[in-house]
Amino acid sequence: MPKSKARKKAVYTPPQRTQQVKVSPRWLAPTMVVSWIIGILWISVYYIAPNTRFLEDLQNWNLLIGFVFIIFGVVLSTRWR
Repeated sequence: MPKSKARKKAVYTPPQRTQQVKVSPRWLAPTMVVSWIIGILWISVYYIAPNTRFLEDLQNWNLLIGFVFIIFGVVLSTRWR
């Protein structure tokens, strides 16, 4: 029986990488959650207590302010590791 040819090249082994674990800053998660809560509370207080002088002056801008806080929290959540 004929012998198989021996492999002339060494088997490729990729270089080992040192993986660095990315860590979020400590302020990120609390800021994200607080931003969501402020946004939700701002919108709900606008609807529950519409006779508040400060909220009454802003009219429908209150919705924009609440959604800006919520969107800010969502943008921060994309940075969380």
